[in-house]
Amino acid sequence: MAHTHDHEDHDHANPGQENHGHEDHDHDHPHHASALAPMELRVRALESLLVEKGYVDPAALDALIETYETKVGPHNGARVVARAWVDPAFRARLLADATPAIRELGIGGRGGEHMVVVANTPEEHNLVVCTLCSCYPWPVLGLPPVWYKSPPYRARAVIEPRAVLAEFGVTLAPDQRIRVWDSTAELRYMVLPMRPAGTDDLDEAGLAALVTRDAMIGTGLPRAPGSDA
Repeated sequence: MAHTHDHEDHDHANPGQENHGHEDHDHDHPHHASALAPMELRVRALESLLVEKGYVDPAALDALIETYETKVGPHNGARVVARAWVDPAFRARLLADATPAIRELGIGGRGGEHMVVVANTPEEHNLVVCTLCSCYPWPVLGLPPVWYKSPPYRARAVIEPRAVLAEFGVTLAPDQRIRVWDSTAELRYMVLPMRPAGTDDLDEAGLAALVTRDAMIGTGLPRAPGSDA
C-alpha cells in the first residue's frame, strides 16, 4: 500500500543531477564506438550476443524501442496536464480517479493501471518517489530517469525533500508544505503542477509544451511561457 510522508529539510548533497538522459537503447543508430561510454559498449556487446544466439528478435527490440521513444513518454503526461488546465470537469475526474480519466485521452497500459494524480497548490507541493525500487508511471512519463532510481534520491526525497528540491533548482516558499508520495508496483503517482501565469492565450498544445517530465514528478516546475529551457 502506498503512503505519503510530510517531511521537511536537512541538508546533504548529491542525488538530483538532471539527466535529460538518453536511455541505452541506441542499438539501431549509427555511432562511432569511441563515442560510447563503457556501459553503452557493454550493452551493445550483450545485445549483439543475444541476437547472434537467437535469444532476442531485433525486430521486437526495435518495436519496443520505438514504443518508448514515440508512443509513451512525458509528452503523454503533458497532454494530461494541459487538458486538466483548460477543462475543469476533466481535472475533477482526473483527481477523483486518474486511470479512467487518463484513458479518455487514449493513454494507458502497463504501469498505468492504477494511477493517482496529485495537484500542486500554493499551499502544497507534491513530490513522487519510489523508495523500494523504481516504480514509475510509464504510459504518461516514459522510462524513469537515472536519478529517480538512485538510492540517494529514493532515500533523501523522503527525509529531506526541500533540500532535494533545491538541488533540482526548485525553491519553494518556506510556508509551502511538501508532501512526498511513495509509488509502488500497485499504485503510481503523477503530479499535476500549477498552470503558469501569463498563459491565458495559449491553447492546449501550447500549454503542453510548457510541461516537463520533472514537473510531473515534482522535482521541477512548468516552463514559463516564452522560455527556451
